[in-house]
Amino acid sequence: MLTIQVAHSYFLRYDRKQWERGKPYPPLATIHVAALLREMDHQVSLFDAMLSEGVEAYQATVRDTRPDVVVIYEDNFNYLTKMCLNRMREAACQMIAEARELGARVIVAGSDATDHPDAFLAAGAHAVLVGEGIAALAELIERLDRDRDIDPTAWVAGIPGVAAHVDEQLQLTRVGVMPPDPRLVGRPAWDLLDMALYRGFWRERHGYFSLNMAASRGCPFRCNWCAKPIWGNHYKQRGPSDMADDLAYLKHTFQPDHIWMADDIFGFHVDWVMAFGDRLRELDGLVPFTIQTRADLISERMADALAHAGCGEAWIGAESGSQRVLDAMNKGTTVPELITARQRLGERGIRVAFFIQLGYLGEQLHDLLATRELVARAEPDDIGVSVSYPLPGTKFYEQVKAQLGSKTHWQESDDLAMMFRGAYDTEFYRQVRNLLHDQVTLQQARATDEPQQHAAARAALDARWDALIAEEHAHRSDNPTVAHPPAPPLRHVALAQNR
Repeated sequence: MLTIQVAHSYFLRYDRKQWERGKPYPPLATIHVAALLREMDHQVSLFDAMLSEGVEAYQATVRDTRPDVVVIYEDNFNYLTKMCLNRMREAACQMIAEARELGARVIVAGSDATDHPDAFLAAGAHAVLVGEGIAALAELIERLDRDRDIDPTAWVAGIPGVAAHVDEQLQLTRVGVMPPDPRLVGRPAWDLLDMALYRGFWRERHGYFSLNMAASRGCPFRCNWCAKPIWGNHYKQRGPSDMADDLAYLKHTFQPDHIWMADDIFGFHVDWVMAFGDRLRELDGLVPFTIQTRADLISERMADALAHAGCGEAWIGAESGSQRVLDAMNKGTTVPELITARQRLGERGIRVAFFIQLGYLGEQLHDLLATRELVARAEPDDIGVSVSYPLPGTKFYEQVKAQLGSKTHWQESDDLAMMFRGAYDTEFYRQVRNLLHDQVTLQQARATDEPQQHAAARAALDARWDALIAEEHAHRSDNPTVAHPPAPPLRHVALAQNR
């Protein structure tokens, strides 16, 4: 039996925007791995960075536990880990150094580690897992359990998907993107979390308590800007009864008021969602939940099934109100589908929010104004706005990587800085973001504002849009990146099952 500390390096305090937003969720992938290692009969502890005071707290924890192995396994369900924020990489490297100083073997896994294993090996990690890495992790742990003194080179030798430094050179046998590992099933190690800390934080900030779950791993769609370093285009879904059983367990054990479904695409098939809802009702397991989905999945039947299962809010990857931009992204959805999906869900009492992306290759002022028009027509309940962020491994990244220079990642998620030469500068997109948010706020306030007050606020907002449009030429890039002609958008064959 080994003494293993499982950890991650996403410190909410190190991301100002997310700290102010104040919606922390437990690291699902991390506690799934902790549960797997316990099933392998090892003594497992957890360092949960999410609500920790900082790296200093890790230093104290690792010195107290003095584990044989430290597994820094980032939460693959937390979309912010895909962004490989610099502050979190710095924290991980500090954690590696602390663990190495105490003589622990150190294994690292995550999106950033997959893309840039050298950065973590240089900090002292013995092994970096490429992709999900469950098979490689299991082999490393079994080898060390058989021989506690195994030479570090022999320890990693011949294991596909493991990056290591051997004779100061990077050694890595790549295996390609693998499907989600079937061993990572079952209930996560919820008991290792300080649930009272999460509950107290949520109720202090928002007046309710939310937890997270995931019914699937991966996404089969192929948007040009979406990085998939862990599962590629593979998609593996849990059974609806198994998922419902776990949600009922969370409800009756921890009494959350709300659930965030962390899937890239929740549900996918109508029959799955309906069976999930049926089983939840049998178990008295209904808890309002929020999902991420696509407009082209929201048929009338899907909207009914989501309402039946207790869905309270759906975030849709709208991205743009310009069909030209959606096609350039290979998004595979249409503007009318966005408006229809919003209407269908809203009619069933489900809140609808749009993810909006500004600054994609080739986007011009008329495309931005089409997004403004989409928000005005669809009237989403909320929006989240970002600028196009080139992630390694994407077609988008390959088109702009020569321009990135030294700024390859944001320091934190509120950076919203253009990393390539788009049509406009960073300040312009930040102003568009603010105007879009104010537009949604104004639209939501229409029901309660006095008509005269609302008209005045609308006129003031229109004047701000007009002022920005009038000066847009001053924000134009001198040499914007030319977009390649888009390929025809892909329509996934499974969509027919949702009609």
